[in-house]
Amino acid sequence: MSDASISHHAELNPQPGARDQRAFGVVTPDADGNIDCDVVIIGSGMGGSTFAHALRDTGLNVVVVERGDFLPREIQNWSAEAVFGQGRYRNAERWLDQSNQAFTPGVFYYVGGNTKFYGAMLPRFREADFGEIQHAEGVSPAWPITYAEMEPWYAEAEKLYRVHGQAGVDPSEPWRSGPFPHPALEHDPALVPLEQSMRRSGLKPFVMPAAVDYGEGGGCVLCSTCDGYPCLVEAKGDAEVSALRPALRNGTTHLLTRTLINQLVTSADGRTITEARGTRDGRAVTLRAKRFVLACGAVNSAALLFKSANEQHPQGLGNSSGQLGRNYMVHNSTFMLAVDPRRLNKVMFQKTLAINDWYSASANNLFPLGNVQMLGKIREPMITPMRPWLPKFASRYVTDHSVDLYLTSEDLPTQENRVTYDKARGAIKVYWQPNNLTAHKGLVRKISKVMRDAGYPIVLTERMGIATNSHQCGTAVMGKDPQSSVLDVNCKMHDLDNAWVVDSSFFPSSAAVNPALTIAANALRVAEVFKASGILTRLLQQPLAQLK
Repeated sequence: MSDASISHHAELNPQPGARDQRAFGVVTPDADGNIDCDVVIIGSGMGGSTFAHALRDTGLNVVVVERGDFLPREIQNWSAEAVFGQGRYRNAERWLDQSNQAFTPGVFYYVGGNTKFYGAMLPRFREADFGEIQHAEGVSPAWPITYAEMEPWYAEAEKLYRVHGQAGVDPSEPWRSGPFPHPALEHDPALVPLEQSMRRSGLKPFVMPAAVDYGEGGGCVLCSTCDGYPCLVEAKGDAEVSALRPALRNGTTHLLTRTLINQLVTSADGRTITEARGTRDGRAVTLRAKRFVLACGAVNSAALLFKSANEQHPQGLGNSSGQLGRNYMVHNSTFMLAVDPRRLNKVMFQKTLAINDWYSASANNLFPLGNVQMLGKIREPMITPMRPWLPKFASRYVTDHSVDLYLTSEDLPTQENRVTYDKARGAIKVYWQPNNLTAHKGLVRKISKVMRDAGYPIVLTERMGIATNSHQCGTAVMGKDPQSSVLDVNCKMHDLDNAWVVDSSFFPSSAAVNPALTIAANALRVAEVFKASGILTRLLQQPLAQLK
């Protein structure tokens, strides 16, 4: 990093006190709007922050660029009306669907990315998810790496994010090289009758792996405002708190906030990225580095590469295969409210109970159906936008008497489901038609019966649409063949010598569980290759000018 930038950083951020932890490592451009460094990481979500954490002791000057700012810590963090009713923290721009109809995506631009709002459930993908799987409506392709190759990094990611869990209770779980870092949470007493009913019906419910700082000395109080809310006490294992903040304390990792990168500029031969250009508070910013790592999210990373098209890369940066933006996956997902009008649900931390009995094909289901887990407690402000015609008192009665579930089935990669950038309209465009719905409908039928048998006569469902994209993946798939993939098996772009992508863009398939832990594990895996392949030595010795 340039001396000017470091000096400016030091002036702006004298040793912060305990109440100002987030000021560590924050940097600003020099007077000309420039920053020079060794590695630029664009995006501070699960992939970007975990990758930065892995580089924290290398001696490299790393700058993590985040388009948003720190999410404010305020009492409204725990208010359903503020978070859902008023949309207090929604800050995403509008995207377009294939008919050019605008919608507001379910993404958040803050330090820590979407993990500031996620439900902190961090399951591993199943071992079979890395192989080819036949589904009701097509084939889920094999990954070019195996579960065995990912397993050590899953273990490291679980430690980093303080995952609580218990081995041997999930009927579909993959093998493990060791126990969970922390013991599993216990079900809220209000969920125990439902768990017992499920067991009587022959199912094997279990406690989902959770990334929370719970236990002796921990800050988590198992509140009802975890899933979908920011954590006021910072006890959720989000990317900022668990990975980025510790990395920023080393003195060589830095964070640039409120900076939107709009273009990546290459050398004359098109093989090397030399600059990332963007804006910060209305002012032009240029970051020059030897290596660039994209972690903007599967949609935004693809969009940035499209916006960076040039003479050497006319169809988008790194898109000689034509696969950039394609294979977009986002899961088939349904919210379910099972209601017993006679029984008030007094649950607090509801998001523990899960079912994977139908995750894979079996004697009871010819094809894989997916995962079932509890949602955080649904409140009236969450469903009023979906059912505006329903009086609020009725919505409140329903949610006071419901248990709430999230059903997820795998969707399949297709060439037609894709992300592009509409230059004329200046907007991201998402082409998405759900597939493999036969399996998802089967999952809804099965769990509806389970809930009615458990004493909930009213079962309400709402399938999520194009705007529910927190599980987005697949827009820059990795593979061994540059003709059919955008990234190699270590997530370096085939067409560029100094660019990597470490968000969920690389996924060849989506599986049927939350992708966050797999993103983190892969970021650790790629960072190890990044360091071990001799890149570190070259970065520390090679002048920046040689890359221009």
